[in-house]
Amino acid sequence: MERAAVFDVDGTLVDTNHLHVTTWWEAFRQAGHRVPMHAVHRAVGLGSTDLIAHLLGEDRDKDRDAELSAAHKALYGQYFDRLPPLRDADRLLRRLAREGWRVVLATSAGGAELSALRRAISADDAIDATASADDVEEGKPAPEPVEHALELAGVPAGRAVFVGDTVWDMRAGTRAGVRCVGVLCGGIPRADLLDAGAQAVYDDPAHLLATLADSPLADVPGGPDTPTPTG
Repeated sequence: MERAAVFDVDGTLVDTNHLHVTTWWEAFRQAGHRVPMHAVHRAVGLGSTDLIAHLLGEDRDKDRDAELSAAHKALYGQYFDRLPPLRDADRLLRRLAREGWRVVLATSAGGAELSALRRAISADDAIDATASADDVEEGKPAPEPVEHALELAGVPAGRAVFVGDTVWDMRAGTRAGVRCVGVLCGGIPRADLLDAGAQAVYDDPAHLLATLADSPLADVPGGPDTPTPTG
């Protein structure tokens, strides 16, 4: 009766979305692009190349994509030693792990950035696996990141829930055929998350933890309200 709880990381478990907004804005500014911060915010959650394409368009000088990405990475890297976890993110992951869920992270982060995020969450003992952008050909909103997370968990889509904070998360999870849960702590409006496929929306990990038994996770067989079979 394995089941999987797949989590986005930035803006869902760690309070980093606005750090990404500021550092992407500065990277664009340094390269001579005037991109409004609100537009950057709406694009956070996409992989670097997709984010750049979304904000600058297909007619941009694509030869400069790597330079923009590197500038953002260097600027954001200044915060690696103090990334703030969202309230009760660690407790939520540990609660699910205790109740038999396979906890998998699905993130566009990799390398040193992913290590910094995991240090911030401080719940490695509860995390079974991580699906990063390096593992798939297409990032969110394509379903591949979520599908890869399910492969790592060894769990079918019907026995999984994906928790995220952006419309890209909700679209990816919906396309992968999993139940989707949104959180507001990334700064995206509730209505947008619901329109993108969220079955329910919570304030943050602490709110989801406090109402776990009434959440979509309780609808997964073997979930919080379902007795574990014995014998």
